[in-house]
Amino acid sequence: MSGEKTNLYARWRTQNEARFLLRDQDIALPPERLLQSIWHHQRLHRHQLHTIDGQPIRVLHPGFWNHEAGPDFRGAVLQFGNTQPRTGDIEIDLQPANWRSHAHDRNPAFANVILHVIWNGTESAAPTMPSLAMEKFLDAPLQDMALWVGGKPNQSLPDELLGHCNAPLRNLSVEKARDLLAQAAQIRLQRKALEFQTRARQTGWEQSLWEGLFRALGYKQNIWPMQRLAELLPGLRAETPLAWQARLLGLAGLLPDNLADAPSDPHVYQRTLWDHWWRERESFSEVILPRNIWRFNGLRPANQPSRRLALAAHWLAQKDFFARLEKWFTNEKVEMDLLESLLACLQPPADDFWAWHWSFNSPRLPKPQPLLGASRATDLAINVILPWFWMRAHTGKNHYLQQMAEEKYAAWPAGQDNTVLRLARQRLLGPRAASLTNTAAMQQGLLQIVRDFCDHSNAVCADCKFPEMIKNWEMQG
Repeated sequence: MSGEKTNLYARWRTQNEARFLLRDQDIALPPERLLQSIWHHQRLHRHQLHTIDGQPIRVLHPGFWNHEAGPDFRGAVLQFGNTQPRTGDIEIDLQPANWRSHAHDRNPAFANVILHVIWNGTESAAPTMPSLAMEKFLDAPLQDMALWVGGKPNQSLPDELLGHCNAPLRNLSVEKARDLLAQAAQIRLQRKALEFQTRARQTGWEQSLWEGLFRALGYKQNIWPMQRLAELLPGLRAETPLAWQARLLGLAGLLPDNLADAPSDPHVYQRTLWDHWWRERESFSEVILPRNIWRFNGLRPANQPSRRLALAAHWLAQKDFFARLEKWFTNEKVEMDLLESLLACLQPPADDFWAWHWSFNSPRLPKPQPLLGASRATDLAINVILPWFWMRAHTGKNHYLQQMAEEKYAAWPAGQDNTVLRLARQRLLGPRAASLTNTAAMQQGLLQIVRDFCDHSNAVCADCKFPEMIKNWEMQG
């Protein structure tokens, strides 16, 4: 999986992205969907954001991408200057005039928009509407951004329809199909690694890893609150896991206010946290997150944000955390398998409270539960830890360690299934899916193909060049 090797899939991807960029009628402006992707991923210099009239903006949460009628993002949380955080919607347009020309000013569905994001311009859409001109805040050139961000599907894809690439993929030998997935997986590894390089240039390598770990602990529901907490870490100090838990949960706005209703065991723990937090709460008042920024619906008990912050607190309290992670990565004589060895490295000792409770007010569990499970460890390895090590090695021109990261990535056992993977296996791979996606890297390769091609097309694969590319490759032998 060496980065020096010519990557056929990379060429296909670049060709497709170039078509995507130039497909808009007005090629002087980027596609609006690309701007939506940039906002969704917050590929911006976040600490420099300000409105057209110069008012600073702090994005606490960019909102949830809305693929139906109405504003582009729902439920964003922004802070303008020193005012209290506001919750509302985000509309993204190429130019300020689109606000009126698209009749957003007369549409009740847009009444809760709190920020109008445009590509460039010097005028707001309306006197009372804050506007942000995105162009000057990008954290990478636009063309590179398009390749990194890619697109998102605009509609759901019916399960019963096979993709047009299903037949040509089925005609590939198993070896060729796996090679194609491996090439796509390498692109995905490098794409994730580039994010760490960008952040490391601004904040340093260790801070970039903390941000990646926190984001991964947030899942898709709570990525941005976790990101914001990670951004505050350089200004925080604590010695023990309990002190770190008090800091993180206090800053997150997740400490319960009413201790009287808590059962006896949680009451003692909560009181101890408040004994730490009340002394410094005032000094952090301007950066405490509003509780409504967090999403709890649909989360499994083990994935509640308070519990994940408790895990992060244990890592932060370990003064040798980075040294232990380095030792795990460079150890060539691992007696346990990859997943077990990483779990042994990251799993903290049993927490006095969180080993026995899913939440602050849940009853005591009959047996202790670990703070980190196998599926979350795999997610951390594939999406954060290995890309971070790979980019550090790449930046330092250490080809040996870069190859080591690629080998671990390729050998990692398959991760937890999800809706996108299940549908992609059905539409693209058919009966051979199980044998072709039996490692995490093969899963990542399939997800990258979906991102680069399926997400730029629709349910009937309109104008998708991927099937033709596969056929031509097969004909070349």
